[in-house]
Amino acid sequence: MPDNASCAHAATADFHRLLARELPEHDEQDWEDAQCGFVGTIPNAKVARANGHGVWNLEAYGFLDAAEAPDTVNPSLWRQARLNRIHGLFQVTPRIFQVRGFDIANITFIEGDTGVIALDALTCPETAAAALALYRAHRGNRTLHTVIYSHSHADHFGGVAGLVDEADVRAGRVQVIAPSGFMHHAIAENVIGGVAMARRAQFQFGHTLAKGPAAQVDAGLGKTLPMGRSTLIAPTRSIEAEHEIHVIDGLEIEFQLTPETEAPSEMHLFIPSEGALNLAENATHNLHNLCPLRGAKVRDALAWSKYLHRALRRYGPRTEVVLAQHHWPTWGAERARRFLSEQRDLYRVLHDQTVRLMSHGLKAGEIAEGLQLPEPLARRWHTRGYYGTVSHNVKAIVQHYLSWYDAHPANLHALPPVAAARKHLEYMGGIDAVMAKARADYERGEFRWVAEVLKHAVYAHPAHAEARELAARALEQMGFQAESATWRNAYLLAAREYREGPPQANPQGPPANALMGAMSNELLFDALAVRIHGQRAQGMACQIGWQFTDSGEHWVSTLSNCALSSLQVEAADVADAADMAGTPDVVIETSRDTLDAVLARRWTAAEAVAQGRLALRGDVSLLARFMGLLDQFSGSFPVVDAAPWPDR
Repeated sequence: MPDNASCAHAATADFHRLLARELPEHDEQDWEDAQCGFVGTIPNAKVARANGHGVWNLEAYGFLDAAEAPDTVNPSLWRQARLNRIHGLFQVTPRIFQVRGFDIANITFIEGDTGVIALDALTCPETAAAALALYRAHRGNRTLHTVIYSHSHADHFGGVAGLVDEADVRAGRVQVIAPSGFMHHAIAENVIGGVAMARRAQFQFGHTLAKGPAAQVDAGLGKTLPMGRSTLIAPTRSIEAEHEIHVIDGLEIEFQLTPETEAPSEMHLFIPSEGALNLAENATHNLHNLCPLRGAKVRDALAWSKYLHRALRRYGPRTEVVLAQHHWPTWGAERARRFLSEQRDLYRVLHDQTVRLMSHGLKAGEIAEGLQLPEPLARRWHTRGYYGTVSHNVKAIVQHYLSWYDAHPANLHALPPVAAARKHLEYMGGIDAVMAKARADYERGEFRWVAEVLKHAVYAHPAHAEARELAARALEQMGFQAESATWRNAYLLAAREYREGPPQANPQGPPANALMGAMSNELLFDALAVRIHGQRAQGMACQIGWQFTDSGEHWVSTLSNCALSSLQVEAADVADAADMAGTPDVVIETSRDTLDAVLARRWTAAEAVAQGRLALRGDVSLLARFMGLLDQFSGSFPVVDAAPWPDR
């Protein structure tokens, strides 16, 4: 970015000075808690692969040594970013240890009578292995015999291959415990909309941005995402009842299911002997997302608050420390209960007041602009919007109940962005008139409006260099002012892409989904269905039978009207399936491993046939024609520019 673009506007510096007067009182308690029980660490929590390729390193965040925030960072976010830089192994209770700052999430080690339990597994094997090595360096080479997944997000299970060997799980030497529905939700959320979600996640986490006081400083929940690929080992035990008690290696653990909260599959853990309540990701030291910027199904704020309320009533009287799989613990019975009750109230008041105001006819944007937290909650550091915000959480609640449509009929069939932008500029007097007004508004510090107007200008005139640069500068100032790390990251990456364009498309497309091998056949066929290119499939109708030699499952896929519908059948030979309409045009006999390799383009179908890994009966040309219908995604589509319609 240009040197002069890295400076805070006078209006931004003024904004920060005014904000500083409204922040909660200075409090050293979070600093004490974040460092309490420190055992040891390694320099900068540096993690690399065997080939030296960096996976995680906090060295680039050295600029956070300064106690005072520069004008390019919101002072409240600066505080959170500094807290999130604290890293190492920490003792929480006599039997509970956490490794923090080696990934965006925490990993918790719970010592049993003979070995150790890992609660969560971080994002990738490299960071998980480094965390386990740090734990063992200080606590001895204890056998890890149990992995517990707290919920179905990849930063909590993706590193499992760095902790245990799947062969040991299959042999029963290691057990893996997860909440009900874990496998479906862990994979489904990352598959069907995975390509779009991964691109949008770049804006949420800012992991492709440079690190620095005018660039990425934090991600709210932690620093950023590690540069590794997730793995997954299926659970061997599922928690199915709302409350279950199990004894694992001499340690009693109480499980509380909390579905449809921060994740669709999630649970809390309470360990009575330690007085320790682990709230997974439902109560952390910030306001969380009800719908993340990367995209996801809207979360249920009402259910979220109710599960926290139940946890407070059931475990609160016995709790001495509250901890979670992000951030730092809260010690002391009274402080722990206060933290939990305030987190409960946070999601409840957002839900109830949003629904109250929408019942008066207010639109999502109006509620988001006007709703404020009650003063006692607003004065607490752990309720600040470092990750989620009141603004976009309000909009998520409205969406949860009322959908995208705001009930104004003009919005039922509004013009698409580029067409609307051209009309906006025409009504405003043309690009030159718009630019003159935008320059003046920028100098007055009206960055939100400048960004809005220039969004239309760039849609209508994508090559207009001054419009792109001024749009970038407006978004940059909004990023500098943002208390939310995710908003800051989104604004700053958008500014970069106004200047440089979207990232270079990989001619091979995005890497094959690391979770493909863990998908059920049903999920795999659903993923294939969204890749059917509608125009190419026009007029094509066929049935494909699938016989999987490894699982013994038999499936039939029907292609008609550009839609692919697949169903598992019971017959030993799909050609004789009684519940199938007609005989398949081709029957494909193969293993899932082979099919996955063909879909990931590691082999062609012809190569798989030549190697004897795939056999065809019937119209052998149909497989190649079917593969030709599958659309390919680059994973680098434009975001601040209009995305071109894919080839027809």
